[in-house]
Amino acid sequence: MTDDASEGDDSESEGLTYAETGVDIDASEAATKALIGAAGEFEGDYAGLVDIGDQYLALATDGVGTKLLVAEAIGDYSTIGIDCMAMNANDLLAAGVEPVAFVDYLAVENPDEETSEEIGAGLREGAKRAGVALVGGETAVMPDVIKGLDIAGTCAGLAPKDAVFPGEAEVGDVIVGWPSSGIHSNGLTLAREAVTRNHEYTDAFPPNPEVTIAEELLTPTRIYSEVLGPLRDAETHAAAHVTGGGWTNLTRMGDLHFEITDPFDPQAVFEFVQEEGNVGDEEMHRTFNMGTGFVAALPESDAEAVVDASEDARVIGHVEDGDGDGVVAVRGLELSE
Repeated sequence: MTDDASEGDDSESEGLTYAETGVDIDASEAATKALIGAAGEFEGDYAGLVDIGDQYLALATDGVGTKLLVAEAIGDYSTIGIDCMAMNANDLLAAGVEPVAFVDYLAVENPDEETSEEIGAGLREGAKRAGVALVGGETAVMPDVIKGLDIAGTCAGLAPKDAVFPGEAEVGDVIVGWPSSGIHSNGLTLAREAVTRNHEYTDAFPPNPEVTIAEELLTPTRIYSEVLGPLRDAETHAAAHVTGGGWTNLTRMGDLHFEITDPFDPQAVFEFVQEEGNVGDEEMHRTFNMGTGFVAALPESDAEAVVDASEDARVIGHVEDGDGDGVVAVRGLELSE
């Protein structure tokens, strides 16, 4: 990856940042914490955990963000439902919870049968990949509120109390990682601004001219259902779904030093976004998954079994004492919240 975001004087060559394109991660985190504070405390980080006796009921809710605008630009919503399912199911998996059911909420400016059918087909495919029941949803027509459409959902899961991951990595743990499928559903505001500086969505994607730029950006978020069994069989201390905030998501596993020595290579889409937007390395790693979509921290003695149980997992790093600060060291960068 390049690190030349400061080069160039004209507006076309100025390096983009996520905040400058309209999304300030720090402000977003502050707003989220304020909402949580107003709503009250609950157990869990990636998912809210409700004590129902001998197990937890877990709930996660999310949408797909401005990836919708790419779908709108080319009139193809067929994969958006998969993304919506993935963003919710993966958060439950990061808590050690098995997703069991999903309900969606579609808000539209004007109802359109073809668009709804495409989104519904994606939701069904996502439910299949996640192994959950799609139990219905709601469509709201609100022309005074919504321009275009928005899709969100809530995923419910169940877990025995002793199956939920503690949520805190330990010094000496190794970090096992799984690759992403591409850009997933985070950072699209920055990615869209970058790639449309000199291209149209319908242009061929230069690294792979067999697909368009839009088709590459719309590659569905991977659903990591297969990781739960092996991680539950191991003494998994914590896991993280690499979403908004990029690699700083690892600090959700504790105020420790996460030394990443063997990350997965970023897919071609990340280099394309970086070059077209002249985006710095640190901004890329604070915004995108950069090739690694899911990680877990566990004892070294358990790592081999987890890796062997997965087709594409590997040890990507280890956990050190962070002296009270959460830091992720990856590709020569040191990232913290």
